[in-house]
Amino acid sequence: MKPQFITDEKGNRTGVILPINDFNKLLEELDENHTAHLYDKAKEEKLTFRPLNDVLKEVEAKRTKRRVSGSDQ
Repeated sequence: MKPQFITDEKGNRTGVILPINDFNKLLEELDENHTAHLYDKAKEEKLTFRPLNDVLKEVEAKRTKRRVSGSDQ
């Protein structure tokens, strides 16, 4: 990785320029780390079950709410 740094008038680094391939690789690694974190967090949670009809009603209510709030824009 060969970053180029952007500096202010005092020489402090304020930004960085990366080749696009390096940038894309960093994004992939961040995504993989985030996914691993979510997996670990999910493993720690207690497993619970709910009736399917209750879940479907909740999902539909959220969709309806989004449609209504989205039409106000």
